[in-house]
Amino acid sequence: MAVKKNFVLRIDEEIYKALEKWAADEFRSVNGQIEWIIHEKLKEAARLPKKNAQTAKEQGKKD
Repeated sequence: MAVKKNFVLRIDEEIYKALEKWAADEFRSVNGQIEWIIHEKLKEAARLPKKNAQTAKEQGKKD
């Protein structure tokens, strides 16, 4: 498993509430939801490191 970095994120209370609801709707934590959103946007922008991009591609083919 990859090492994860910790950092502080300050966001507007209303945005946090929206994230919290979205995360609950998808049975994720807020942290997990933020990670998923970032991963999806990096994938869309073709900015994932090659190793992760290849893994994401392979997972997409299996579905």
